[in-house]
Amino acid sequence: MAKIKIAQNPTFSAAVLLPRVGAEPVEVKFEFRYFDRLALAEMFDRWNQARESLADQAKEGATWAEVTRSEVQLQADQIKEIVHGWGLQDEYTDETVRQLVLTCTGAPKAVIDAYQAAYAPARLGN
Repeated sequence: MAKIKIAQNPTFSAAVLLPRVGAEPVEVKFEFRYFDRLALAEMFDRWNQARESLADQAKEGATWAEVTRSEVQLQADQIKEIVHGWGLQDEYTDETVRQLVLTCTGAPKAVIDAYQAAYAPARLGN
């Protein structure tokens, strides 16, 4: 029987299908940070609170541009929190993360969905 250690690796890789405007999505390898269940729960709680704050901002009469600016910052922060590196031609930096969020509106969801899918239990059988 194979022996494995309980501790997880600090990072793991997963493919992300990045949507492209007017083109087919492109598969890109992302290197993600591993978090245990409690750290994940705390992170998701922070993200949910930030989303609620965006909704409140909109209700309080913020402009579309103001809410979008806040959402771009939130999404860039989310990606920086979970991503350790990527297989894009552009080097992984704070500015390139921001550019990805600004120019590829579907990227944050695609990255977060791929991250969450990596944590899903593996399906057995067919």
